[in-house]
Amino acid sequence: MLLGIAAHAAAVCAAAPARQLVVCADPNNLPFSNRAGQGFENRLVELLARDMDSHVRYVWWAQRRGYARRTLNEAKCDIWPGVASGVDTVATTPPYYRSTYVFVTRADKPLQGLTLDDVRLKSLAIGVQMVGDNAMNTPPAHALASRGLIANVHGYMLYGDYDQPNPAAAIVKAVERGQIDVALVWGPLAGYFAHRSAIVLRLEPVTAAAGAPQWPMVYDISVGLRPDAPALHTQIEAALEKEKPAIHALLSAYHVPPTSAASFASAHEMTRSAAAP
Repeated sequence: MLLGIAAHAAAVCAAAPARQLVVCADPNNLPFSNRAGQGFENRLVELLARDMDSHVRYVWWAQRRGYARRTLNEAKCDIWPGVASGVDTVATTPPYYRSTYVFVTRADKPLQGLTLDDVRLKSLAIGVQMVGDNAMNTPPAHALASRGLIANVHGYMLYGDYDQPNPAAAIVKAVERGQIDVALVWGPLAGYFAHRSAIVLRLEPVTAAAGAPQWPMVYDISVGLRPDAPALHTQIEAALEKEKPAIHALLSAYHVPPTSAASFASAHEMTRSAAAP
């Protein structure tokens, strides 16, 4: 009798489909995600799925304009990690990290202590991340343009040449090669690729100017979710709370710059190529 019950239970379990957490992610966008699962967002969703007794299934989607509408809002996936907290196009969890735009310079150049109003910027070749449309551009691009810094600014597309691995890293590599003097880069991207540079690179936070709140340089980052899935939202929030220590360690391993001045100075003022995830 007991053998029969056990056999029936095993058959039911075998027949039941495994629970899935369907994740939209970019297949070529380290340090965030890639098809090989090497990004910190890949590793984050594995943590969440484990806590939810699920396995991850990816929907690979290059992160372009309109991606939220065409993925989460069309129910192609359950979550997309790495969206700005509070965006109005999707539901978002409480933030799981906060980071900042940074100045990236070579440590062998006397360019420490830069600010957006630094007179040195007028004579430097400046790299800035671009989206392509003025109304949608990155905060540093807007901040530089508002100061008349246009002629000496070189744009690097967030999307880049998708035939190359991790195309958004081109802006950090340009500093390394001396093609530009300074780059204003989103912190996680800068920290990850500066750490792999053959040249010692200096990272310092970009501080938003007083009176320009429309261009903040520090952002909270959340998991984006389908707006019609409140139960899933609750589960993801619980998993994020439970995994806070592991998430903190994960972000540190990927050299994501913190936002407090003391932590930033000790961890990211200068960084050198070394083994990392």
